[in-house]
Amino acid sequence: MTPALAPLEEHPFLRGLSSEQVKAIACDVREQSFPAGALLLREGDEARTLFLLRSGRVSLELNVPGQGPRQLESLKGGDILGLSWLFPPYRWHLDARAMEPVEAFALDAACLRGPSPEHPVLEPALAMRLVRQLYERLERVRMQRLDLYKGGA
Repeated sequence: MTPALAPLEEHPFLRGLSSEQVKAIACDVREQSFPAGALLLREGDEARTLFLLRSGRVSLELNVPGQGPRQLESLKGGDILGLSWLFPPYRWHLDARAMEPVEAFALDAACLRGPSPEHPVLEPALAMRLVRQLYERLERVRMQRLDLYKGGA
């Protein structure tokens, strides 16, 4: 493992994968920084990146006609951002805005889509991690809804 990949291997999303699997995933990885207020992704743009958030907070926003952006969820270091690269037509469905300075690994979706002949367990390993992330987000949304309804009672 090269020193540049060591921090990537420690991200909670990839923890537990073999060094070979991480190398395959990181075929085109970049470290990116975003200042507070910057858009990491914009609704409608081509989705070709999976962000592994290292630090900072990101707001997932939906533009509501006549009302402007509405925050749906917030993410933090250790979370992943961007799943629209998984499904055609590979377009972002939301905006993602840095609420504070953000540090992230940006992984090229071309390295993540489909199985790699050299690493046949890569696809199932990633799929299980993605399903776990989706499940955790669904649970957070459920808890947020409970708080919303509790506040209105």
